[in-house]
Amino acid sequence: MRAFQYLSVGMMLVASVASAQTAADHIALGDKEYVAMNAPAALAHYQEAIKLDPKSYEALWKASRSAVDLGSFERNDKTREDDFKNAESYARSAVEVNPGDAEGHFHLARSLGKNALTQGPRARIKYATDVRTHALECLKINPKHAGCLHVMGMWNAEVMRLNGFTRMLAKNLLGGKVFSSANWADAKKYMEESVANEPDRIVHHVDLAGVYRDMGEKDKARAEYQTAMKLPNRDYNDRYYKAEADAGLRAG
Repeated sequence: MRAFQYLSVGMMLVASVASAQTAADHIALGDKEYVAMNAPAALAHYQEAIKLDPKSYEALWKASRSAVDLGSFERNDKTREDDFKNAESYARSAVEVNPGDAEGHFHLARSLGKNALTQGPRARIKYATDVRTHALECLKINPKHAGCLHVMGMWNAEVMRLNGFTRMLAKNLLGGKVFSSANWADAKKYMEESVANEPDRIVHHVDLAGVYRDMGEKDKARAEYQTAMKLPNRDYNDRYYKAEADAGLRAG
């Protein structure tokens, strides 16, 4: 009986300590898990912070970041779709709370880009237009934001990777006239600037390599893949990006 009482008191103390954690405490714990590349635990802490403070800008954009990280290589379609929808919702709330900061716009552009992959052709055009809008707004606020430079580089690349008929359809029939602004020169420029401003992030090198490859600059592509393989992992999905780099090197 006495042991049960001690156990009950212990559980109450643990619950009391947990309930005493503030939004800032959960953000700090989430940041530790993020650095440790534990995206599920990081997201759980950011979500707890949002429950305690729904207007916490930092918790909102960081929750969006981790939700995209989780969804990016998720194999279950429903889970992946939910992750991206949640990421978009968190990022939209972040922009509403603080429209003048770059991070909210970046993570909204990033989550919109991921969400576009789950949509039909007409919806994808709208998503792609919104991605560009928020990425450019981010760069107005912080012209050296590596993430937003990356988004713009890949926006140009992905549009250019569409076949000519699809691009024509998007521009003339689906309201995607902004697609006519896409070009390989900008894809290359933005991605190179992304790497220059954040040279230790693996994904920048991998996606720049893809742009070089598609532009026929194979030696430069190979050099970027090699750099990606040498860098230490720092993000949750770096193991997947390195697998892409390895595949790129094997393909020649």
